[in-house]
Amino acid sequence: QLQACGGGLVQAGGSLRLSCTASGSTFSSNYMGWFRQAPGKEREFVAAISWSTGGTYYANSVRGRFTISRDNAKNTVYLQMNSLKPEDTGVYYCAASIRVDLPRDFRTYKYWGQGTLVTVSS
Repeated sequence: QLQACGGGLVQAGGSLRLSCTASGSTFSSNYMGWFRQAPGKEREFVAAISWSTGGTYYANSVRGRFTISRDNAKNTVYLQMNSLKPEDTGVYYCAASIRVDLPRDFRTYKYWGQGTLVTVSS
């Protein structure tokens, strides 16, 4: 119900754009979020966006470099990642939350995509 794509290998300083298309039950979600998990680390919040208001939320580590956006007509959320750093490496997951609060908390997200790998080389 969530299909993420766009990952790949990029050099430090480069850019990638991830996309996530929602279908089925995820239409009822309020927030769409991106999370990432690096090897040996816990999953962490990256960015989130409200389907209705377009309000956005970012982790401090990506603010100013990443931009989350949505296309309601296509049921798709994007994560534009610029000025990538090696520490941005990880599996990126898109997720959908039906909650109206706590967009940064992964526990509030009900639906998860399969993840897409982003590797940033130094």
